[in-house]
Amino acid sequence: MHSLALGHILVLLGAAVVLVALFRYLRLPQVLAYLCAGVLVGPYGLGWIRDVQGIGQLAEFGLVFLMFTIGLEFSLPQLRAMKRMVLGLGGTQVLLSALSVGVVVWALGMPVRAAIVTGAVLSLSSTAISLKLLVEQVEQHSRHGWAALGVLLFQDLAVVPFLIVVPMLASGQAQPLFSALFWALAKGGVALLAILLVGPAILRPAFHRVALARSREFFMLTVLLVALASAWLTHLAGLSLALGAFIAGIMIGETEYRHQVESDILPFRDVLLGLFFITVGMLLNLSVLRSLWPWVLGGLIAMLVLKVGLVSVLGRAFGLEGGVALRTGLVLAESGEFGFALLIQAQQNHLLSGRIIDGVLATMVLSMLLAPLIIRFNGRIALRMVPGYRERRRNSLGAIRAETTGRQGHVIICGYGRSGQNLAWMLKQEGLPSLALDLDPVRVRDARDAGEPVIYGDAARPDILEAAGLMQARALAISFVDVPVALRILGATHQLRADMPVIVRTMDDRNLDELKAAGAVEVVPESLEGSLMMGSHLLMLLGVPVSRILRQVQTVRRDRYRMLHSFFHGAASEDQAEESYRERLHSIMLPTGAHAVAKRLADLELDRHGVVVTAVRRSGITGSSPSPDIPLNEGDVLVLYGTPEALNSAEKVLMQG
Repeated sequence: MHSLALGHILVLLGAAVVLVALFRYLRLPQVLAYLCAGVLVGPYGLGWIRDVQGIGQLAEFGLVFLMFTIGLEFSLPQLRAMKRMVLGLGGTQVLLSALSVGVVVWALGMPVRAAIVTGAVLSLSSTAISLKLLVEQVEQHSRHGWAALGVLLFQDLAVVPFLIVVPMLASGQAQPLFSALFWALAKGGVALLAILLVGPAILRPAFHRVALARSREFFMLTVLLVALASAWLTHLAGLSLALGAFIAGIMIGETEYRHQVESDILPFRDVLLGLFFITVGMLLNLSVLRSLWPWVLGGLIAMLVLKVGLVSVLGRAFGLEGGVALRTGLVLAESGEFGFALLIQAQQNHLLSGRIIDGVLATMVLSMLLAPLIIRFNGRIALRMVPGYRERRRNSLGAIRAETTGRQGHVIICGYGRSGQNLAWMLKQEGLPSLALDLDPVRVRDARDAGEPVIYGDAARPDILEAAGLMQARALAISFVDVPVALRILGATHQLRADMPVIVRTMDDRNLDELKAAGAVEVVPESLEGSLMMGSHLLMLLGVPVSRILRQVQTVRRDRYRMLHSFFHGAASEDQAEESYRERLHSIMLPTGAHAVAKRLADLELDRHGVVVTAVRRSGITGSSPSPDIPLNEGDVLVLYGTPEALNSAEKVLMQG
């Protein structure tokens, strides 16, 4: 038994490694490699692995950790702000998709009950595939990413009533249906309420004490316990494991340990998600494709067109632009993993025949195989199919160009994290202009609200660099530590302007020669420069002449840090720097009905919560150090400075009082 299980694992790993390497070489989505690996080694392919159910139970945790990491990026106020997308667009999409598919298959001769189940199965989309690809493409915070997430959240909730309705349809008992739905939703509501009320009060002090222990293993165990416990509670209440993990992620995201948790959980998430996609590929029965291929192909095309068209129309009705609505529909076009659970239940209750189940299952798996390609090129498809969207994309580049109009001799800073902000501050002190590019929309919004010259854009794209004024710029600095991205930026920069001096920040000297060869004028290894600075100060304290210290530093730099290359690694992991109560900037817009509207800053007493209002932005004009007597208006943006805990408290005061 143990050797068989080990053999299965070796087969899965071997197939995954080979195909992932091949697909990366071909520049195809990694998810597609996992799906093809499942088709290859599964019971309907080469038949090397037949225990799909056993592997699937382990792989389901990949979806749990994916939703957990997505939840880390949200806050409760953001989730409340999404209620229109979740309930409105999500609810309407599920209802109309299920009805449309059900009517079509009923018209083709399927019984009414079977048509209802088929509609419910095909109305759902894959949370795992959609969100993973959106994250990989840095589109999770885009407008179509937000809309897709709202719909996916509602679909996760809709699985509960669907699972209750299917057995009722089989038994023909309509009377207990409403009471069963009521009690199921009541249990789910109580579980979610308990998690949301009890969780925040426990998590911050608990994680604070865990972090003080400075044990990476202890911290990791606590994260796993919280994520899985929350998932288990929602599962007991009849909801999905993924929904509970999402709620746990939101709660931890409200603490100052979010980034540490996210970096620790990523290895678990990616490996288990890979297993999940492999199990999906194993379900594709190639013999069914041969015998039913006209029906499967027709059903696949009809489902994709119907879902994309329906979501596009509904998106426009809920205020999305044409291109954004179409991109949302493309992200949600495929079938979902929860549809498999409904299909299995329908089979157990004899609502669908074996031949119909095989055809529907093949259609679902094929749609999931196509999903990585559809989602990857969703932007290009929208540009071709929505003419006005291309014009708006040009306008976004135009907005960047407008930002750089009149700028000469400025410095382009790629990345506006802590290092990028320090660079911008130093340039500002010397009266030198700068412009930063960053892909974190929240950071860009906060910085722009505070009046900083930051724009949203991918510095690895030549058109973005050109719009940011590369031809007029004096220098370019890459302030974040990501060597592959830095190499792409260097390539794009020197493609447009070979004489542009570029400075690159790295963690150490491992890629120093490669970056120099790619065109970097200077490469700054952070750890080694820190050692030089510390050593310089120490030698000065010991009375060594400054000239001799400078000669030593220059010698080390001239020899490309070779004297500092060798060191003893040891077994100790890096200290978990205590993140507690670290101050940061955060901007909040006052919507209609906010408690702070029409009140003075002094009346809100935000200083009692440990928060300082550094600026107020109104009608595009930013005022620094605002007077306590300034009255606040609807639409004002307040730039706050404080700890994460204090900012959370201040946000509640501004919104609710």
